[in-house]
Amino acid sequence: MLVIGCTSIDCPVQNRVETIYALKKADGSIDTLGVDTMWVWTHNYEGKDTLLINRLCGPKAISLELPISHTQPEDSIFTLLKDTLDHTWQDTICIKKENYPHFESVDCQAAYFHKITAVSSTKHIIDSIRLNNPNVNYDTNENIHLYLKARR
Repeated sequence: MLVIGCTSIDCPVQNRVETIYALKKADGSIDTLGVDTMWVWTHNYEGKDTLLINRLCGPKAISLELPISHTQPEDSIFTLLKDTLDHTWQDTICIKKENYPHFESVDCQAAYFHKITAVSSTKHIIDSIRLNNPNVNYDTNENIHLYLKARR
């Protein structure tokens, strides 16, 4: 007797879990880096620097989609912003979170969803930071709003 089984659950095609940081002006409208340039990096689990974004710039640079660690309770993201006059500002963003394993089917790769519990920054060029949606999952919602200080 031959028994064949299958599942009716399709694994999600888009199975990346990323935190979305939106650049905002003080009035809540969309901000952009314009002619300024931003680099973003973090430390990996071995403590080594990992470049996440290299030279983000231009009028379409309105948000950052960054990975989030699977099991660490806190992530640190480092940013460097440089303007056309060679002024530079470096900030650190700290994200405290809870991690939840997400299981859809034995046929699908495991994933982790997250609930952000607190965000903060060193406020060198970031004027303020606000948690917009604490749930980090497959959805493409803006999780964190970054309000940059006036430049020039």
